[in-house]
Order: sequence, then C-alpha cells, then structure tokens
Amino acid sequence: MTGFININKAEGASSAKEVSKIKKLTGVPCGHMGTLDPMASGVLPIALGNAARLFDYFLDKHKKYTAVFRFGVDSDTLDSTGNVVENVGLVPSYAEVNAILKNFEGEILQVPPKFSAKNVCGKRGYQLARAGVDFELAPKKVNIYSIELTEQINDCFTFEIECGGGTYIRSLARDIARSLDTKAVMCALKRTQSGIFKIETSVDSKSLSPENIESYIIPTESVLPFEDIFPDSFDAHKLFNGLTVYSEKPDGIYKIYKDGAFYGLAEVKQSILKVRTKLC
Repeated sequence: MTGFININKAEGASSAKEVSKIKKLTGVPCGHMGTLDPMASGVLPIALGNAARLFDYFLDKHKKYTAVFRFGVDSDTLDSTGNVVENVGLVPSYAEVNAILKNFEGEILQVPPKFSAKNVCGKRGYQLARAGVDFELAPKKVNIYSIELTEQINDCFTFEIECGGGTYIRSLARDIARSLDTKAVMCALKRTQSGIFKIETSVDSKSLSPENIESYIIPTESVLPFEDIFPDSFDAHKLFNGLTVYSEKPDGIYKIYKDGAFYGLAEVKQSILKVRTKLC
C-alpha cells in the first residue's frame, strides 16, 4: 500500500498523532509531508509506504494559509500558546497594516522562532528555549508569493498568505508588527493548500476506517508533475538492475514505468538516464 492521504488536521491535534492513526489503519509505515503545530489546522498530507521517500520534493512546495494575528500583545512563542503579555503596543488601523504588506512579498530574510524545531548545536530550538538558554537563530531566505489582509475584528487581523516551504507564519506576525512599531502574535492558523493537496479535497481522520481508507488513498504518481518515461525492454533490464542507459531526453526528473506500471522516479543528467527512487 503506497500513496497519500490528504488529512484535514483538527486544531489541537498533533501531526504525529494523525500519522499514528493512519499507520494503525493501513498497517504500513507513514510520514507527514510538512508538520503543522498542534494549534494549527488544515491540510496535512500523509505519505504511505515508499511515498514517504518524496519528503524532499515537498519541502519547497507552494502553501496557502489563513492566519489571524492579534496586535498589541507579545509572546515568547510568537503565538497564543506561549506566555502572552498584554498591552505591549498599539493596535494599528486596517489601512496602516494593509499599506506595508507589499514589503513582505517576494524573497525575504526571516528569523525562525526560538520555539521551533530548528537545530542549534545538536538541540532543537524549543528544547533550549524551554530550558531558558539564550541563543540566536540565523535568518533564512523564504518566499512570500502573496499576502492579503481580509478582515479586522478589534485587535485581530485575518490574512490570506501564499508562501514557499520553510516559512514561519509566526515570524511573519512578529515582523509585520515590528515594522509598525508594535507587537503581534499568531492566534489562529489554517493551512488551506500544500502543493496539489487542497482543503476542499481533504478528509478528517475521524471519518476514516479500515473499510473505507483505501478509497481515500491518492496514487503517488498523480502528485508528481513530471513527464513519463517508458523504457524499452533492453533499457528496462539495465535500468531496473541498477545500471544507466543513454537518453535523448532533456536533463531533469521523470516518472518511470516498469512493464507499464508506475515504478518511481528517474533522472536524466548529461544524456544519462538512471533510476533515482523506487516508489511502488
């Protein structure tokens, strides 16, 4: 059993717990393609079996979020789950927030939250932060494709955000507020899309059972936007025994088929074709 299940993670549930549920239902190893913090909800693609080998492919996928930032407050975790301090800055107007959003679109430098899974000298950032250790995280490049302010209710502002992998929405709340000489924390987050996986086609894990789970499995090949390669019998014998063959295809990654059935990923580099990853 291999493929993906597009889970709609509930607020308060851990990503690891959702993976554990699917593993119990399918009986195969599973892994999520990009974690969501417990306070967040929404799209959590879970890979079954060999599909988990595609983790690196999902790192840079476009993602969409609906996020709520509360202004005039601060938190050590940059969200409402931490130690929230009230009345530490002014609440800007809708127009003031909207006017500076373009400054955060494109490729920007972003410092990750200290309460994160970033590795610092062999320890997770959140482990050091909880222990009271003082440390700094280096800024990293992230891509914000679009950010739109859609609503303000008192001190809470709702945003629609499209970004690349590795973006911390909590850090975005901090940085937007800082540019307005105030503070803000993220108080709600919903991921509405991760690559091809969308909230409209997701499923709540509570509705899954051993009897219906197979109907929710998305075939691995359907999530891969690569051209197909069907090697002839001579080339196939070499390729599927670990050898390489000549190819006229341009350099790149391809979906490769064995005896007409999807097998995995292959790569062409300088006219040399080789199998890269077995996925089924």
